[in-house]
Amino acid sequence: MHITVAGLGVSGSSAARALAGLGARVTVVDGGDGDKQRAAAAELEEWAATGSASGTGDAGHRAGITVRLGDGDTLPEGTDLVVTSPGWKPTSPLFTAAAAAGVDVVGDVEIAWRLRGPDAAAWLGVTGTNGKTTTVRMLASILEAEGLHTMAVGNIGTPIIDVVLGQGKDGARPYDVLAVELSSYQLHWAPSLRAHSAAVLNLAPDHLDWHGSMQAYAADKGRIYEGNTVACVYNVADKATEELVRAADVEEGCRAIGFTLGTPGPSQLGVVEGLLVDRAFVENRQKQAQELAEVADIAPGSGPPAPHNIANALAAAALARAFGVRPAAVRDGLRAFHPDAHRIQHIADVDGVTYIDDSKATNTHAAEASLAAYEHIVWIAGGLAKGATFDELVQKSAARLRGVVLIGADRALIREALARHAPEVPVVDLDRTDTGAMSQAVREATRLAEPGDTVLLAPACASMDMFVNYNKRGDAFADAVRELTARDH
Repeated sequence: MHITVAGLGVSGSSAARALAGLGARVTVVDGGDGDKQRAAAAELEEWAATGSASGTGDAGHRAGITVRLGDGDTLPEGTDLVVTSPGWKPTSPLFTAAAAAGVDVVGDVEIAWRLRGPDAAAWLGVTGTNGKTTTVRMLASILEAEGLHTMAVGNIGTPIIDVVLGQGKDGARPYDVLAVELSSYQLHWAPSLRAHSAAVLNLAPDHLDWHGSMQAYAADKGRIYEGNTVACVYNVADKATEELVRAADVEEGCRAIGFTLGTPGPSQLGVVEGLLVDRAFVENRQKQAQELAEVADIAPGSGPPAPHNIANALAAAALARAFGVRPAAVRDGLRAFHPDAHRIQHIADVDGVTYIDDSKATNTHAAEASLAAYEHIVWIAGGLAKGATFDELVQKSAARLRGVVLIGADRALIREALARHAPEVPVVDLDRTDTGAMSQAVREATRLAEPGDTVLLAPACASMDMFVNYNKRGDAFADAVRELTARDH
């Protein structure tokens, strides 16, 4: 086949290598022609030159791979299939041309699903607006505690196509089960995916510029339930997730399993007096409940878990239990889990004030969950709003705010929401978008804070107006906090 791969990012390059290795003739296209794209093309070319004995053409054409930069719109002649990187919009001219030519467009997740073998590992899928990565890593930790050979893959950073094609090769032990993080982009392009069990953690407006509407965004998230064989896990507090389960076409016998921060009903997991309990995977759901773990078992050493991380743990536990994992493994896996940096990360306590880095809170839904975890907060917020509005977030959080420090290009949107719904809260508006603004923001937040307060970086916005990514933004916050401690001591 002649396969066109759209995009030279991690997933695109992975797909190109995998498909060329299986004998396809591959053309990789990317609209960019900058240093980043040239470096990725050079890396792919080097792989093609050394990874196969076939092909001796000129630069950019080895082992059936051609790289075309600066033109991501034109469909290469003779293309039989387009494999797209997740971020490419459905309205891209390349896909319009493919549709006109009768050529299917799919994603790397779809290719991985099609290429798995007859004895391939089961997939446990996780999606949602927020919490995907944490939940998938919790799930993998629980599965490992059960003694299963597993890996967290997909949108979490490890291309699933590499894992699927590498299973059991060179004497490696095949995977028993995969914990798969799936974005709405990936699900949009994966029509054949049929997971063992899957969860939608929550739904809030996000990426609407890509999907076109909230309805389309939700529908793509809901694809994760299609064809599930054992369990569709939903959030009891988010009715939209339950509606997606009701709309899904699943295998006979597949069950709807809810998770809740309250007392669980039958076919639910929840919390009772500081315990995570299961009323879904027990013999008598009406009368029995199985203790799984204590709330304190969730990433011990990281401070009291925020409510949304308790919810993430329950979702992970539900998927693991659907796969037959014992209660003790749920407890041991949650104890062994360590959160990634920049996700409710405790940085320091200085003069009675706690400093928390949740730079990963890049939208209002994530920021709302973060703000709900603390009683008295000096909030550092702002960045690129991505079309978001902040009235609801401020209304829900106003009573917790001791003060607010605003940074970034779209900070005025948050300032206006604060003026409408929390006019009594002191606001510092930093009229600068250089990376050094974070040090000033932390100093201003410290000035507003009182002993017992939490200074919380939960921007509710993307970072690219000031920082390369949310990691660098979080690093800048941590560095600024350490400056405080160095100055004080």
